[in-house]
Amino acid sequence: MPARYHLRLADPAKARGDEPAFAFRAVSAEGFAEELENALREDGLFKRWKGAQADPDAIDPGLGATDASAVVSGAQHDLSIELIATTTLPGPILRHRLRLLAGHGWALHDVTAA
Repeated sequence: MPARYHLRLADPAKARGDEPAFAFRAVSAEGFAEELENALREDGLFKRWKGAQADPDAIDPGLGATDASAVVSGAQHDLSIELIATTTLPGPILRHRLRLLAGHGWALHDVTAA
């Protein structure tokens, strides 16, 4: 069953993962939404991250799950960006992707049924 995750990037300029190769590159709400949507729909980000690990074979392949029907919308609110991600992926996978993309520059505000 899909869930709707309500997320906030309080300071979009600082919403960057620790490793630039995996981090958000966007500057607009629409750009952040598009990058997150791609990270949920496709396994490219996961594969790049897994390949960079010391022992890629030790990584749980379940972290690479995707949701081809995931949808993410974004809106600018004052200085922050609000993202709403609708996906069937479980929370831990969403959080893993967000940590790669945004580091600690994001917050989860609510989860509702979609």
